[in-house]
Amino acid sequence: MATALVEPAQAPRDSAPLTSGRDHISRAEGWRRRGPLLPALIFMVIVTQIPFVVTLYYSTQSWNLVRPGSREFNWLNNYVQVFRDTQFWTVTLNTVLLIVGTVIISVVFGLIFALLLDRKFVGRSIVRTLLITPFLVTPVASALLFKTSLLSPTSGLLNYALSPFGVKTDWLSEYPLASVMGELVWQWTPFMMLLILAGLQSMPKDISEAAKVDGATSFRLFRELTLPHLRRFIELGTVLGAIYLVNTFDAVYMMTSGGPGVASSNLPFYIYQRAFLGFDIGQAAAMGVVTVIGTMVVATLALRLIFKSFSATEESV
Repeated sequence: MATALVEPAQAPRDSAPLTSGRDHISRAEGWRRRGPLLPALIFMVIVTQIPFVVTLYYSTQSWNLVRPGSREFNWLNNYVQVFRDTQFWTVTLNTVLLIVGTVIISVVFGLIFALLLDRKFVGRSIVRTLLITPFLVTPVASALLFKTSLLSPTSGLLNYALSPFGVKTDWLSEYPLASVMGELVWQWTPFMMLLILAGLQSMPKDISEAAKVDGATSFRLFRELTLPHLRRFIELGTVLGAIYLVNTFDAVYMMTSGGPGVASSNLPFYIYQRAFLGFDIGQAAAMGVVTVIGTMVVATLALRLIFKSFSATEESV
């Protein structure tokens, strides 16, 4: 009986590339799907990009409202004067200190409160609501509250609480930047707390229970498991808080007005002073452009680090 040898079928060398349904979407179908997003895109361009282009144009003009008819094109001289301005660098340093100090202290307090709220106790929902309240208060109202009720040299609660120890000082005059930082910490701690609390509640409980069975202490459990898991949430809160704090204006304006001198001024308030008190539109526009570009560079680098952290965690899972 003859046996036939059957050779295994070989795949053709020039096989067609794998394609998905997305590759066959027509151009009309693509525009139909993107169509609902066009109004939002147009609105964003009108509200953000067109004013920025106008600001770029103003930054190349020598234009002071006190001197009518003095408007003329002066190339990049406004930017040269901005970088030669010593007060600009002082204000930039104040802005960095304000952002870094507020973010670090807010994250530390937010982590402590999140760890406490992650435990079960009587009245936890009430305590959580009370801790969230500062983030819901209008920034102008919270700044006035700190200025008149807490830090006032005559009727402030802080001086009243420290009077038995012989402490009585004008906080807004002697420690202006720290006073503004304290108000911002009070306002931003609930945001950090909510973000970190969400990270705590997303942590698998079986891993921590297994570590406790193996004899891990609470401190080692926090250092080896909890803190690495919260790293992404802490980084995200840090970047978001820093981006929003760059635009801080109301707290500085309502509490200290940037004084004494420029001791508590930040970049937005200094730009406001140069534009609406000094009436120098050209230099104010140049300062605004420099601030926006610097913020975009720092935010882009920070967001890339965060996205790499999230993608690395997803790959490991």
